[in-house]
Amino acid sequence: MQRKSAVRRQVLETRGAGFAAAELERGKNTRKESSSLAAADNLRHDRVDIFGVGVSVINLSDAVTTIERWISDNSRNYVCVTGAHGVMESRRDQRLRRIHNEAGMVTPDGMPLVWFSHFSGKYRTERVCGCDLMRKMTAVSQLRGYRQFYYGGAEGVADKLKHVLIDSHPGLEVVGTLCPPFRDLTPEEDQAVVDAINEAHPHILWLGLSTPKQELWMASHLGRIEVPVMIGVGAAFDFLAGIKRRAPLWMQRNGLEWLFRVGSEPRRLWRRYAYIVPGFAVVAAGELLSRAIWSSQDVPTGSPSQR
Repeated sequence: MQRKSAVRRQVLETRGAGFAAAELERGKNTRKESSSLAAADNLRHDRVDIFGVGVSVINLSDAVTTIERWISDNSRNYVCVTGAHGVMESRRDQRLRRIHNEAGMVTPDGMPLVWFSHFSGKYRTERVCGCDLMRKMTAVSQLRGYRQFYYGGAEGVADKLKHVLIDSHPGLEVVGTLCPPFRDLTPEEDQAVVDAINEAHPHILWLGLSTPKQELWMASHLGRIEVPVMIGVGAAFDFLAGIKRRAPLWMQRNGLEWLFRVGSEPRRLWRRYAYIVPGFAVVAAGELLSRAIWSSQDVPTGSPSQR
């Protein structure tokens, strides 16, 4: 009898130890998940104010992690890939500024935004341009099975982009392409576009409509488009399809990609950059000078006895 009681006690203790170990492991997993959730929340909310636009403090890896989280959650978000052009347009267009600030993520597409972020103490920030983000997410999508839809570009560009990316990433699933006309769509045409995208069930909708058209489109279609994430990448369609050349790497790293683009398409782009480049420089200089003055006023000039 005593032996049976001892065995029973041992079994209960063993079960208890096993239960405790399982609970401990569950607790570890819960803490890991909570940590991931907190990290995702931080990425969504940690931004640096650049002339009224909240630019996300991220690098390319952060951006990919966030997009994958949205796909896993089947949520509805849009990403503004913005540079000095988007920031300057947002300064004079309140609606565009609000669209940026309500985006799930605003990636810093341009070294001036990265430098300004670093000056503001956000040293984690790295450039996340449309080409690099699309290339990286295409590679991830090939592995994970995320479905793509390409909307935008001139006639035939989206189809060419599809073939180029499938050739370089065998097994990539592109479920649709559309190149809209260069005019406002009628309500019936717009609904047809929405229906075509929703019926294809993509995980990612890529837009190559240029700024600010693509940002306005994403914001106005949020809730109508049944896609976890919409990403406006503008000229990345042309670059990745091989239709246009990107600037050399040294120009990209030194904030001179705009100069290469103006040289490549002077008639189309000189007016844009004639406003953006000096405008951004003047506003940035004023902002930095203002911060320096406020900072100097906050520094104590000495002890009470010295004063």
